[in-house]
Amino acid sequence: MSRELNEKVSEVLNEAKKVVFGQDELLDSIMAAMVCEGHVLIEGMPGLGKTLAVNTIGRLCDLSFHRIQFTPDLLPSDLVGTMIYSQKSEEFTTKKGPIFTQLLLADEINRSPAKVQSALLEGMAEKQVTIGENTHKLDTPFVVLATQNPIDQEGTYPLPEAQMDRFMMKVNVGYPSFEAERSIMELKKNALDDLTPKIDAQGLQQIQDSLSSIYVDEKIKKLIVEIIHATRPESPSFLKEFEGAILAGASPRGVIWLYKLSKFMAFLEGSDFVTPEHILKIVPSVLGHRIILTYEAIIDKIKGRDVALRVANAVI
Repeated sequence: MSRELNEKVSEVLNEAKKVVFGQDELLDSIMAAMVCEGHVLIEGMPGLGKTLAVNTIGRLCDLSFHRIQFTPDLLPSDLVGTMIYSQKSEEFTTKKGPIFTQLLLADEINRSPAKVQSALLEGMAEKQVTIGENTHKLDTPFVVLATQNPIDQEGTYPLPEAQMDRFMMKVNVGYPSFEAERSIMELKKNALDDLTPKIDAQGLQQIQDSLSSIYVDEKIKKLIVEIIHATRPESPSFLKEFEGAILAGASPRGVIWLYKLSKFMAFLEGSDFVTPEHILKIVPSVLGHRIILTYEAIIDKIKGRDVALRVANAVI
């Protein structure tokens, strides 16, 4: 059963790579979000295929997909919905917003004000939203894939640390390779229309259930906790070489996602157990945005991803 599910995931990723070229890490991360029901923050320059990647995986997994462009004048009701008064029936009815979907692409999330971000935060954290006096459950799985632009910061509202921590991982999307860019030129206009679903929500749930059979040794569990503690300045395990560079370390959510995603990485490779290599692969994406750097470290252009990997390597 586990092998069949692994083959299905491989089939989805292989089909996606025929449409989205040179962004393998991004596709793997989106697939991980689907299975683990986490949210992903995608940072990259315009035109690198972020929207296309999300749309492609959504079609291959037979999930409902909505995209919303975040702008400074966006209102919470534009996202979650609102109450509309009907003169005919003389009562209010609920008009649901685009957040009622399984896969939500929040394009340029840092362009919207805090009240819109907090409305999205409720959906991400509680898997439910409030419209008027009523609370509505969201679909399962519910995954938010948010994008932001690393440049052109004028008129943006940076995500607060509390909201950044809600994201399972942050993926940095770079430019494709020479060969990948050659393949992009030859991409058919209707490539998405040719895609057929390879798995559905029930299949994703089966994969999620099968992850429980992946063995995680007590030493690996201890290792995960040690990595998290090593990022915290107040912890006895804190690495002295990062004094003055790290303002605050990773939260317990880092432990949860390192544990879950290391099991998914093992599943992806067809392994029955988690190794330190599986953890090292995901450390930069899972912990990079959770480590808050000091002003001096930012001036020195030190990146959270690099710090996280160095900490993990030192602990392992």
